Amino acid sequence: MRKTLVLLAFLPLLAAAPAHAEPSPSLKWTAPCPDYGMSPSPTAGLDCATLRVPLDYADPGGRTIELTLSRHAGTPGKRRGVLLMNPGGPGSPGLAMPAQLLQRMGGSGLPDAYDVIGFDPRGTAYSTPVTCGMTTSEERGAVLGPYADGPRDVIATAAKARAVAGKCGSASTKDLLPHMTTANTARDLDRIREALGEKKISYYGVSYGSYLGAAYASMFPGRGDRIVLDSVLGPHGLDARANQRFAEGFDDRFPDFAAWAAERDDVHHLGATPAAVTAKFFELAAVRGPEFRANTWNGLYDDASFSALARDWAGAARAAAGPLDGDNHAALQLQVLCNDSDWPEQVGYYQRAVERERARHPMFGPAAANVNPCAFWPVERAEPPVRVGGPGPANVLLVQNLRDPATPLSGARETRAAFGARARLVTVDAGGHGVFTRENACGNAVVLGYLRDGVFPAADGSCQSGRSQ
Repeated sequence: MRKTLVLLAFLPLLAAAPAHAEPSPSLKWTAPCPDYGMSPSPTAGLDCATLRVPLDYADPGGRTIELTLSRHAGTPGKRRGVLLMNPGGPGSPGLAMPAQLLQRMGGSGLPDAYDVIGFDPRGTAYSTPVTCGMTTSEERGAVLGPYADGPRDVIATAAKARAVAGKCGSASTKDLLPHMTTANTARDLDRIREALGEKKISYYGVSYGSYLGAAYASMFPGRGDRIVLDSVLGPHGLDARANQRFAEGFDDRFPDFAAWAAERDDVHHLGATPAAVTAKFFELAAVRGPEFRANTWNGLYDDASFSALARDWAGAARAAAGPLDGDNHAALQLQVLCNDSDWPEQVGYYQRAVERERARHPMFGPAAANVNPCAFWPVERAEPPVRVGGPGPANVLLVQNLRDPATPLSGARETRAAFGARARLVTVDAGGHGVFTRENACGNAVVLGYLRDGVFPAADGSCQSGRSQ
C-alpha cells in the first residue's frame, strides 16, 4: 500500500524496566547516511550502519544479505531503550523515519527516550534490493488491478498480471525472491535487536508496518517492549481479503472528501452537496476510466491531499512520480504479498469476486477484487503465514482512524481479537491513513503516553479528532 474526547481509562505499566544493553553490540555507526538521491537529504543528521543477516533463516550459516540501518541517538540520562520504526508498504524504505519523528515530535520528549532506529527492510533500496524488471507504470501498479467493468476485463488483467509474475520469476534477483517475506523481515528485526545489544526493543509500525509489528510480537513475544501498531491490517496481512477491503475503506472515507468539496463548491465546482459530489465521481469515472478511481483512492489518504484531488478531478496535471516510486518498491511489495499468503489461482475466482464487490462497493470494489500477479506467482510459499496472536505480555497498542481508506476498521478489530488480552485498541473519530504524528492531539497523546511514559490503556477506548496545539 501507499503510499498520520471520550475519556480513556489508563493503567500505568507495572515495573516495566528499561531494556538493558547486552555486552557486545556489533554495529559501526557512521555519517552521512544514504540520501536516496534526494536533496535536501531526508536522512540528514542521522548515523547509519550496515548489518549482515541470513538470506534464508532455515540455513543460518549460508548466504547473507545486507541491511542498512539509521539512528538518532537518545539523550543520555533520559534514554530508556531503542525504538524501531517501519513505514509500511511493503517496499517502503525507512532510513528517514528517525529524522521525520524528530521533525514532527521533537519537542515531545519521545526522541530523548530512545535510540530511534530506522531501516530499509530486506529487498528495499539500500538493503540488498530486489527487482522484477518492471519498466512501465502499469506493470508497477499491477498489485492492485484496474477497475473491471466485467469478466472480460478480468481476463485481460490476468494476462498482464501473468506477464509481471513471469518477470519477477526471471529477474536478475530471482534467487532472492522466495525469501522476501514478513516472517523473515520479523527475524531481521530480532537480528537488529541483537546487533544493538538490547534484550528488548520497542516498535512503531504504520500500515503494512502494523502487520510486521504484529508478526514480531507473535514470533518473539518476550523480546518486545512497547509495541504500537498504527492503521492496522487484519491478522492475515495483505492477502486477497485485505486487497478487497480497500473498497470498504474507500466507502468509509469518501464521504469526508464529498463533504469537504461541497463546502468549497464555489472554488472547485464539484457539487454543492455531498450527494452531488458523489454523482460527479460516477460521472467522471465513466469518462476517465480506472485511473481516475485509483487516483481518487490515493487522494483519500490524507486531508491535506484533498485540494490536489479536487484539482485532479478538474483535469489539472498530477505530480510526477518520485524517486522512490520505481521498480524496486513495486517489486518488493509484490514479492512480500505473494510470498506471504496463499492467493487464489483461478481467474474465475476473481471474476466472481469482482461482481460480488461491484454490488457491495460500486465505487472501488471491482478494482480491489481484480486479479493481480500473486495468482500466477512463480514460487511456492516456503513456510506457513505468520499466526498473529498467541501468549505473551500485554504490550500491544493498536491505534486506528474510524475512516481509513487503506486499512479499514474491520481489520484492526480482527487483529485486536487475535491478540486478546495482550492488546488494546484505541480508535480516533477521524479519516485518513495514519494516526500518530498527524494533526491530531488525541491520537498523538495516546501513543506518546505509551511509548514515552509507559501508560498502557486499561481497556479499549476511543477519542475525538482534533488538531495538536
